[in-house]
Amino acid sequence: MLFKRLRHRKESASQSIEDYLRHIIGIKTRNLEIYRVALTHRSASKESNLAKYINNERLEYLGDAVLNSIISEYLFKKYPLVNEGALTEMRSKLVCRERLNMLARKIGLCTYISAQSGVKAKSIDGDAFEALVGAIYLDKGYKMTQEIVLKRLFLLHLDVESVIQEDTNYKGKLYNWGNKNNREIRFENQLNYEGDERKLHKSEVFIDGVLFGEALHYTIKKAEQMAASRALETISEQEYES
Repeated sequence: MLFKRLRHRKESASQSIEDYLRHIIGIKTRNLEIYRVALTHRSASKESNLAKYINNERLEYLGDAVLNSIISEYLFKKYPLVNEGALTEMRSKLVCRERLNMLARKIGLCTYISAQSGVKAKSIDGDAFEALVGAIYLDKGYKMTQEIVLKRLFLLHLDVESVIQEDTNYKGKLYNWGNKNNREIRFENQLNYEGDERKLHKSEVFIDGVLFGEALHYTIKKAEQMAASRALETISEQEYES
């Protein structure tokens, strides 16, 4: 059985998913069913003759790739003198899970997500946002998706310049949060290896002994920052759901 997650407001009887897409995202759908799939969490998977489980995970995978391509091109053109490393960091700030969760809530997408009652997943809103991008891409093609993502979603609902200028010292932010809330923050690091023998550093961050985030990178510093960022996303989700 499918259950609607109603977080911010109740869906009016007259406002369907099709109405929502037309008024909030500005499109008239050709294939409404693909958008229904995009808003179906795996806990509410449907079955068909073609597949045992139908949910938004495949569309999320596609949407993630399309979204990264759109934002990469946007930043490449907007900042012609910025190097690759800085562009990558800018993109990470714009498409991180916390940002996508926030965008999904801001546009009211979470109201339409189907999930089993009681399911609490820290990335459910952001995952649906990516799946929605994947659905738009399949329904409308790349150019239209690019226009919708930039004009109707990111540039309309985000102050991109402010986001890019945000402090990315996630480790420092996490320690500050721990000090304010009297929580113990501990990082553990270890070496991993890829097939080409390049060293990868794995960083795990624990809060009061519980794992809250982990990440892999070629430098310890970056791995710790990424793990801290994921821990902050988890904290944000828990505070949001409480």
